[in-house]
Amino acid sequence: MQNKGFVKVFAVLLTLVCVYYLSFSFVTRHFESKAIEFANGDLNAESHYLDSISTQKVWLGYTLKQCREKEIGLGLDLKGGMNVILEIDAAAVLKALANTDNPQFNKAINEAVAENRTGSNLDFITLFKNKYEGIDKNARLADIFSVTLKSRINQTDNNEKVISVLREELKSVADNSFNVLRTRIDRFGVVAPNIQKLDRAERILIELPGVKETDRVRKLLQGSANLEFWKTYNISTISNYLSDLNARSAQALSSKGKPTAVKDSTTADSTKAGATEDPSLLPFKKPFLQYFAQAGQQGPVLGIVNKNDTAAVDAILAKYKDAYPTDMLFKWGFKATDDKESFYQLYVLRGDGIKRGPALDGDVVVSAKADQGQQTKGGGWEVSMEMNASGSNRWANITGAEKGNSIAIVLDGHVYSAPNVNDKIEGGRSSITGNFTPEEAKDLENVLKSGKMKAGVRIVQDNVVGPSLGEEAIKAGLISLLVALFILMSYMCLVYGFIPGMISNGALLLNLFFTLGILASFHAVMTLPGICGLVLAMAMAVDANVLIYERTKEELRSGKNTKKALDDGYKHAFTAIFDSNLTSIITGFILYNFGTGPIRGFAITEIIGISASFFTAIFMTRLVYDYAFSKGKFQNLKFSSAPLRNFLMDTKINFLNLHRKAYALSGMLILIGVISLFAFGLNRGIDFTGGRNYIIRFDKPVDTQQLGDALRAQLEHEGSAVTVITIGTSNQVRVSTNYKIQDTGENVEAEIRSKMTTALSAYLKPGSTISDYIQSSQKVGPSMADDMKTAAVFAVAFAILCMGLYILLRFRDIAFSLGTIIAVAHDAAIVIFAYSLFHKFLPFSLEINQEFIAAILTVVGFSIHDKVVIFDRVRERRKEFPLRTISENINDSLNTTLTRTISVSLSTILVLLCIFILGGDSLRSFSFAMILGILFGTYSSVFIATPIAYEIMHKKDEARQKKIAEK
Repeated sequence: MQNKGFVKVFAVLLTLVCVYYLSFSFVTRHFESKAIEFANGDLNAESHYLDSISTQKVWLGYTLKQCREKEIGLGLDLKGGMNVILEIDAAAVLKALANTDNPQFNKAINEAVAENRTGSNLDFITLFKNKYEGIDKNARLADIFSVTLKSRINQTDNNEKVISVLREELKSVADNSFNVLRTRIDRFGVVAPNIQKLDRAERILIELPGVKETDRVRKLLQGSANLEFWKTYNISTISNYLSDLNARSAQALSSKGKPTAVKDSTTADSTKAGATEDPSLLPFKKPFLQYFAQAGQQGPVLGIVNKNDTAAVDAILAKYKDAYPTDMLFKWGFKATDDKESFYQLYVLRGDGIKRGPALDGDVVVSAKADQGQQTKGGGWEVSMEMNASGSNRWANITGAEKGNSIAIVLDGHVYSAPNVNDKIEGGRSSITGNFTPEEAKDLENVLKSGKMKAGVRIVQDNVVGPSLGEEAIKAGLISLLVALFILMSYMCLVYGFIPGMISNGALLLNLFFTLGILASFHAVMTLPGICGLVLAMAMAVDANVLIYERTKEELRSGKNTKKALDDGYKHAFTAIFDSNLTSIITGFILYNFGTGPIRGFAITEIIGISASFFTAIFMTRLVYDYAFSKGKFQNLKFSSAPLRNFLMDTKINFLNLHRKAYALSGMLILIGVISLFAFGLNRGIDFTGGRNYIIRFDKPVDTQQLGDALRAQLEHEGSAVTVITIGTSNQVRVSTNYKIQDTGENVEAEIRSKMTTALSAYLKPGSTISDYIQSSQKVGPSMADDMKTAAVFAVAFAILCMGLYILLRFRDIAFSLGTIIAVAHDAAIVIFAYSLFHKFLPFSLEINQEFIAAILTVVGFSIHDKVVIFDRVRERRKEFPLRTISENINDSLNTTLTRTISVSLSTILVLLCIFILGGDSLRSFSFAMILGILFGTYSSVFIATPIAYEIMHKKDEARQKKIAEK
């Protein structure tokens, strides 16, 4: 092997990188174990413990918070994550649509906001309508909204018509916010997020698996991308105002008088001279300037304040706002100035123009990009911006006038930086600097690029979420994977002998190590779809070694010695391994770019796993053999065990003669499947149908697996799905079900609660019902929205077409491409049909959900891989034996690859059978789909793809022979 030195150096460096990144996972697991021990089952206490030590340096100079950001995370289904309910500012939307100061309108809005904040079950528009008509039942909403919505509302329209239009407008704003949030989350890097619209148009449910940095997520979700550029005051010019604020706050604290009675805040002002207050009731306990740990000397920074004192400073500024000019505005910096994240800067901004607002709004920014700056000290991270033409001109005028002063860059009410203007800036190119970390810079780029939401949002509820699969199910899954790995390793030793088998097994473990290490370096989150990608990578890692060993056995049978046979085995197997791996990696890139959620999770794991398997199978195992040969060892290896030495050797099966029977079998299965789709349909899960969510708090900790089993026994109705996850604390769960979700009858909710009471009676006090334990309930829309479904279908279809194109370019024959496309579509269809046919009869769930999509993707990946290997041998045989007929070459290729085909399929199915039997209900559906996919993928390679390719090549050959005869 050439370039051994490079391979060794690369392997050592890659190992060190993987050890480095995986070490963070071990460190965080250690502290998480301590937190679990401390919390004793209370998830809030566990989170509080970890937050309290998050800024302590615990490993290689990194804080615990930084270590948690670098670890390989587990998804919501395996580890938990963050559950957030967001509410769009519906009041702001209505105010913008009304554009009026009508007292009745404003009073109704304020009352609706107040009631909504108390937790009303009514949506905001209904609340507003009730409040508006409650003030004056004859008041007409058309008078308020017909001006701004004149194309849709006439002055003669009744209130119901106006409310209908307002609902549509709010839905449009909600759709905008939904899409912006989904774009931000996808760019944030969370794998397999769940985003759903709730039954109230202004509310959105978001689940983020594996997320640890909750503050970062809150900022990301609530930011409206409201970018502004403000002029600033220089501290040296406003000392008299600061002194006045300090004196008045000190005087209030030293006052001995009693509070003045104030009946109406609109007619009396307690801040006026002569009014006295009880100091103990004031929202601040020190004079203004004493809150500053460090005062500013010049520039726009007033000083640095402890985060615990920022509310008191804000209270003083609000109380004595008559002590400073109306164009003076105070804003906090977005980032702490110290490592412990305790101190923040306070900036003094200067309003511009009549409205005393920003000098320039951020809507002039047309693009943004995070990068390491060339001009910042130390090459720190910054976000460069480009403005449109009008913004460029205005920016040039502002920077020209403010030369020598600072311009504050404000996003969503926080100052990101306030650079000093050294010269006039023309061309509209500028940058935001602020001592950013790479993550903060990327987040800022993300927010600016994903767009501005038409309305602000606030977090109504956020919780730490427990694993949705349940602890017992996770343990069962891990045990099944370990058993599967052991069986797979034993299988390799049984088929190819102990030494070749163990070298292959070592490569498999190294592949797993490299894959997890690289995933950790990408801060990836491992979810069930990710495990699907790992299974596929393991199967292909085994396949690469099987190909090498099978080719080596062929060379040994031709009389070559072991070293020469192995060298030729690697050489001849390389093209098949390279083509099959490359096609799978290209598929992964397509799925990652066009897919969302679980598709991305599957794709990134597949890409990394297959790349690692190629490196370990081709290069690392070769190093071991070369080293052994140099020491005079392994000279008599046979690459087979005694019991299986002659297994499937020199077979002469005429596969092409069986293709018509195979076509008939496939046609019959497809016909049955189509009939089943019309007769039984598919058992669509909550991801596709939407459903109802119930937050239920029990008196004692509960097991989610047992709860789920009990509920499914009662809520089974035409394949209804039920999921149960821990949320907040170990005695609180969220139950989701799509039981009768399409039924709009008024009694469905009562029926569900009655069935839940029956199912969970063992967990309830005597005489109580489930309603006594339900904390909240919501009706949610499908997390797989129509555009996401379309994206998933498009991604898979586009991937298959691209594979067909690659095979056409690589093999220079359209016969191979068409055979692959038809056969892969056949395999995916058979699995879907099986889910339709059996979901009513089998004793485990066969629902169509995000995990099923990941399983289909795995089937497609394996199927393409299998066919490329066979077609590579056909291409080789046609070059070696050009005088043979096409059928002879194809049958010979199928026979010589038969051992490899059976070995890879059998080893993969053994892994999946272990998962199916031992992995519990949560993994049974996935493994069932995979087993079907592997069986039919192998079948279609031999009896569908290859015969189709043969018929096309045979017809082309006949046409060529006819032309020659005519000449």
